Amino acid sequence: MSSTVITNIATLVTNDPSLGDCSPLGLIRDAALVVDGDRVVWAGESSKAPATDNRVDARGRAVIPGFVDSHSHLVFAGDRTEEFNARMSGRPYSAGGIRTTVAATRAASDAELEANLTRHLAEALRQGTTTFETKSGYGLTVEDEARALRVAAAHTDEVTYLGAHIVSPDYADDPAGYVALVTGEMLDACAPHARWIDVFCEKGAFDGDQARAILTAGKARGLHPRVHANQLSYGPGVQLAVELDAASADHCTHLTDADVDALAGSRTVATLLPGAEFSTRAEWPDARRLIDAGVTVALSTDCNPGSSYTSSVPFCIALAVRDMGMTPDEAVWSATAGGAAALRRDDIGRLAPGARADLAFLDAPSHVHLAYRPGVPLVGEVWRSGAKAV
Repeated sequence: MSSTVITNIATLVTNDPSLGDCSPLGLIRDAALVVDGDRVVWAGESSKAPATDNRVDARGRAVIPGFVDSHSHLVFAGDRTEEFNARMSGRPYSAGGIRTTVAATRAASDAELEANLTRHLAEALRQGTTTFETKSGYGLTVEDEARALRVAAAHTDEVTYLGAHIVSPDYADDPAGYVALVTGEMLDACAPHARWIDVFCEKGAFDGDQARAILTAGKARGLHPRVHANQLSYGPGVQLAVELDAASADHCTHLTDADVDALAGSRTVATLLPGAEFSTRAEWPDARRLIDAGVTVALSTDCNPGSSYTSSVPFCIALAVRDMGMTPDEAVWSATAGGAAALRRDDIGRLAPGARADLAFLDAPSHVHLAYRPGVPLVGEVWRSGAKAV
């Protein structure tokens, strides 16, 4: 291994409040960063940088931690262009929604699913995402859920079993039977390939009792909970997430004061997914309310073919600042350190000594440009584990 100093950084986001300006972003101006192998070993002012084997000139660009996308659904086939077009055109659309993707995914080969996954991963990497979580949930049979997780696990450690995405069409008249499958034979087949278990706790999907049974069964098999919670309506999802010490409650659009208080008093991260609201013209989550209450907030893409077909964390940052009440600093923190918190990780989402050297160079002098210049491809270079990846 050899050490490298990156100098002439206009603004360095470390996400370490003990560094730089002592803000949550730990901003250092006219900064340098030293990488040794796959780790950050020093961060500070350029004039104080130690000697290293190699030197890289950032040329006055900003450097931020690589984005941590802690919620995505990337193992799928097909798309739902017609559904989106009808929704945006104000026309009724009677196709099957998630069931459309389930049919296409079941029909796809493993090679086709993997090719689609790697295409989206490359797309996300070019936009600065260096860590991602992804879920099953478009197979809804024992075999198809297990193979989705096997495909995902070849590309990330952050794999989530989401057999409880919706009740399988095969069990439309027997939801209790499907819950038994999800907590029994399907869980047995899927647990070896996953770290997490998730459930869509919502009217039309799984109620609170069903969701508790599913998550509790997953915990008994060593999978830690995450919850699709309170997206479409008020419901028990957030309270259940806190009760079970879920790493994250995701969506969090319709919250009571009790829900907000529960999140604020817990380790559960509220993961907000503005791509979904953008793509469905739904009500925006109130990030300001959550942050002011002391809730830890993450921002992620929810990349999926139906309700949020974007792999762009910068786009989600711009939406969060424009429509969810976040400041540019808060949005960048939530898309990096917040995502790491939602995965219960402390080695990513920051650029301080000991962290993994995952970083993005912005073709701009400040991270604020991510919201200031929406839609502009500002990520010019990406390093993962200390090596240039883009």
